[in-house]
Amino acid sequence: MSQIHVRGLPGDVAPFVLLPGDPNRARHIAQTYLDGAREYTSHRQLLGFTGTYWGVPVSVQTTGMGCPSAAIVAEELARLGARTLIRVGTLGGATPSVAPGDLVIATAAVPNDGTTRQLLGGAPYAPAASFEVNEAAVQAARAQGAPHHVGLIMTEDAFYASTPEHARLWAGRGVLGFEMEASAIFLVAAQRGLRAACLTACSNDIGDPQLVPDDVLAAGVDRMVRVALEAIATLAAREQGERTGPG
Repeated sequence: MSQIHVRGLPGDVAPFVLLPGDPNRARHIAQTYLDGAREYTSHRQLLGFTGTYWGVPVSVQTTGMGCPSAAIVAEELARLGARTLIRVGTLGGATPSVAPGDLVIATAAVPNDGTTRQLLGGAPYAPAASFEVNEAAVQAARAQGAPHHVGLIMTEDAFYASTPEHARLWAGRGVLGFEMEASAIFLVAAQRGLRAACLTACSNDIGDPQLVPDDVLAAGVDRMVRVALEAIATLAAREQGERTGPG
């Protein structure tokens, strides 16, 4: 049965799914990094593609901007057979230690958004990434020599509400940067028994209205996607080994 928003059918979506917010980035990832990629949905411009990376089936599914859209997409992907969700997007840095183009691998997301609050009925909760996915991502980042940081991020709703003072306050509490989808993806994944992670490339310092130069950000996005795909390859190999290993 097709889903309401992600108009794919069972079998269209791979167990491993990359989640960019931007449909243009979804198409770029599919065309640049995957073999034999085909589009399975374009409904509402939530573009979705499935191909392979080193023989491993991988989907790339647009989430749109913000937690409401991302939560819908994550929920429907779970119904379509996804098992590992990895957000690949951009992040506003909270501290100068996160340089333009750097990779940030989130351990958890402070849920400063309305979607997780509604899903939880206001209960306190700490949306967190899956350790084994993060472990594979950190290994891939180290192997590729990609500048990276591992730690806490914050998910927010109001893009233009963040100020340098707000950023430095939360940097003092360990937050590396701010984005708009991770907490909802982590929560829905936990509710549906999926693994989830969030990899982002730093696009700007909070308070700076200008993004980093296009070439710097493009290089950071390239490193981010390659790290995510190598992490998927590692996870798939481990799973295959578990299936074929001694009983």
